[in-house]
Formats: sequence, C-alpha cells, structure tokens
Amino acid sequence: MEGSVPTEKKLTLGVPRERDEGERRVALIPEAVKKYAATGITVLVESGAGEGSFFSDTAYQEAGATIVPNPGDVFAQSDLVLKVQKPSPDELNQMPPGASLVAFLSPMTSPELVNQLLERNLTSFSMDAIPRTTRAQSMDALSSMATVAGYKAVLLAADHLAKFFPLLMTAAGTIPPAKVLVIGAGVAGLQAIATARRLGAVVEAYDTRPVVKEQVESLGAKFVEIDTGVTDTQDTGGYAKEATADVIRRQQEVLADRASKSDAVITTAAVPGRPAPRLISEETVRNMTNGSVIVDLAAETGGNCELTVRGETVARHGVTIIGTLNLPSTIPVHASQMYSKNVQNLLALMIDKDGNYSINLDDDIVRGTIITHDGELLHEGTKARMQPAPEPEPVPPPGPAPSAAPPSAPDATSSTAAVTADHDELNHHETAVPPVDQSAVSGEEPSPEPTSDTSPQLGFDPTAEFDATMDSGSALSEVTESSSGNPDSSSDSNTGGGA
Repeated sequence: MEGSVPTEKKLTLGVPRERDEGERRVALIPEAVKKYAATGITVLVESGAGEGSFFSDTAYQEAGATIVPNPGDVFAQSDLVLKVQKPSPDELNQMPPGASLVAFLSPMTSPELVNQLLERNLTSFSMDAIPRTTRAQSMDALSSMATVAGYKAVLLAADHLAKFFPLLMTAAGTIPPAKVLVIGAGVAGLQAIATARRLGAVVEAYDTRPVVKEQVESLGAKFVEIDTGVTDTQDTGGYAKEATADVIRRQQEVLADRASKSDAVITTAAVPGRPAPRLISEETVRNMTNGSVIVDLAAETGGNCELTVRGETVARHGVTIIGTLNLPSTIPVHASQMYSKNVQNLLALMIDKDGNYSINLDDDIVRGTIITHDGELLHEGTKARMQPAPEPEPVPPPGPAPSAAPPSAPDATSSTAAVTADHDELNHHETAVPPVDQSAVSGEEPSPEPTSDTSPQLGFDPTAEFDATMDSGSALSEVTESSSGNPDSSSDSNTGGGA
C-alpha cells in the first residue's frame, strides 16, 4: 500500500485524560488547541485532561476546545485521538473503525495492542517509532522525554546523596565536589552530564559508541574508554545493538571500578525493544561507598543495576537505588509542552493549513511512524517481532545398522575412497554455526549536537583532583584507545531513550 490516502476531511481531534497511575502529562496543550481551532478543526478535550499539567478546563475553552465530561464520547466522536500513554482495550473499543490514534504505543513489545488495532481497523502512529533523521528531530518525542528524565535523574541523585554536589570553601574547611558517573551518553545521559556539572559535580561518562566522546567532553565531563573488542556498536538508524556476554563482562569489569569511586551513578543504557543490559552487579554495589546513590533510568525494562526494584527506591548494602518510573511525568508542565509540540510537528505532515487531513505514505516519516492502517500492519520492526519463530525441521529416524563387511587385505585406493566418502557424508550433514553477534550495548539513543555547559566555571580545574583519585589503580589507566564506531548517519533518538 503506497502513496497518499485520498480521503481528506476536516478533523475532530480528541484529547482524553491519561489514566495510567502517576501519569500527569497531557497530549495537547491549550496553545496548540488554539492553532487547530483557528483552521476549523474541532477539538474535544475530556474534562480534567490537563489538570495534572496545570492546564485548566477554562484555558482549553478559551483556546477554542469543547470540554467533554464523558471520556467515552471523546473516543467515540473523534477522528484522531491524541494520547501520551497507549490506550486500554476498553478505550480502543470505543473508537470507531477507521479512526486514527497517536500515542507512545511501544508496538514491538505490545502484540496484544497491535492485534486489537488491526481488529478494530484503526490507523495508529507511535511516537516512539519516529525515524532517527535530521528532518524528524522536531517530532522526536523520545528525545524530548529523555531530556526531562536525564535532568530529573540528577536532581533525585542530589536529593538522596548525603553530600553536597559542588565544591564548597567554608570556614570549616574545603568540601570536595561530588563524583558522578553517567552510563550511557544518549540524550538522557548528556542532559544528566550537563545538569550534574551545573550543580558543581565532577562528572565522567561511558558509552559504547566512541562517536559521542566529543559530546561528553564538550559538556565538561571525562569520557571513560573501555576496549570491548568490537567496532559495530549501533545499527543503521543509530540505535544501540544488543551486546554479547563477553562485551557486557568487559564493560562490567571497568564500570565496577569506576562506580566504586563515585558518589552517584546514573544509568541510562537501553536497547530498543529489548531488556536493559545489566551493567552494575550486586558485587559492584557492595563495593560502593556507604551513602552512595544509583539512579536507574532503565528500571522500566529491567534495570541496568542487578538490585534495581522497578518503581521503587530501596537501600542495598548502604547504597540507595532509585528505580522510579516515568520521570518525565514528574515535570509535567514542560514535558507536556514538549510532547505537544512533537505531536503538532508530526501532524503537520498530515494536516494542511486549511485543516484537511490526509495520510501520505510516501513520506518517510509518516511511513516510519505508522503502525497499522486499513487493517494492515505496516511497521517493519513490529512485523519482524510478531512473526512466529520457524519450526525446526523434523529429524529423520535412524536407518538400519550396516552389515559387517568380511575382512579383506588393506588396499590404499579403497581406504582413501572410504575416508573421502565419510568426509563428504560428514560435510553433507554438518550444521552451519551462525556467526556470533559482536555488537555492543550503549546508551539509549544518539542525540543532537549538545550545547556546551554555560554554567560558571571554577577558578581551577577540579577534574585534576578527581582524576588523581579515580584513576589510581584503575583498569582504565591502561586503556589508550577505544573501539571505533560507525558515525551517526543522520542524527538519531530516542533514546531515549532512547528513549
């Protein structure tokens, strides 16, 4: 199915209230509603949809929206429903066939949702499937949310750490700055680095992709280099590839040493559609200083730390481990503004200036983001994930044992022929061994070029003192070169992720 879908009509947009526990964001803010209403588009907003983000029903009404008290009416009467989180089965059942949906759908890990979208003949767009291209950056909601998460992760670390973050010179003496280790230098990791530096901490960061070293250092952090022995660390879209056991072992060895010398560790490493890699073992936690903090941004997909408890903050071996979920929702005003703008920019490819709606499947961003349409599954990654594994070929039963041949005098020609025949038979039945994946795990996603940290600089370089204490006896002291990676081909994620 290619080309532009011919149907063009004025839309009715629907914005329901998010019902997931702890979700405070809203998919469309009043400022965006005002722009749509000006083109003649009807916007239905469920009463209270913006309360968690401090946008009142009155603000939506003044922007031109119609407030609807019954959530079922929003789903039933809308041509296009805008959400943050994926809808429940009941919500989907209230949408009319042929309607459209935009949300974070996580289609590669939500086969039941995808099947229901197909059964209901709904057109769906997933905000976590935005292609990682320069043209799509303004629609990249995963990067937007990763920015929020990276910022909030550092605030949580500072709040739970029993120390100051910045260097302080007081009448009682000089207090050294906190030492922060950031694992994964995607969007969330880079924001964590920038925020920790602004708070005065001395920061170092690791990512399996050497291409991000310059970005890390531009923010004032030291880049930790680990020779994993691999060079292919990301796919063509810039996403991290899943690591082999040997690569993870090498990462764990060096990161264990760095973590033991850090006051706070912020982990952001993720592989889209896969469980998060375990990079911080229980033994590493046991060797960290009492009172240290770990903030695990990968808690939702299993966690980068072995002791992370999903959705909880726990203390293990004297270390506080924070596994809080959905950090973007804890800063709902700006998270909603950013998400709403991402959605607007995506819809601008399908809604013209007169408010007419059409889906152009020849557009690479639309094609990459659309999951289901006209009862068909269009998203290639989801197709591959939902295909059943091939059944193994049946093994034929063993044949009768060959009868013993009478002994005969050795014959060089016949012996050679027999050996050759046995060798050919072995080759005929030999099973090919698939090549080992030598890819590596990295932070949740590549990122746009970062802006240098503009926080006030100290009169001396505290990194020198940090390096002296952190590098002493470190396994990194012998590492002079990291594996080379393929440079990011267009500017990539999520990453968040990401994210």
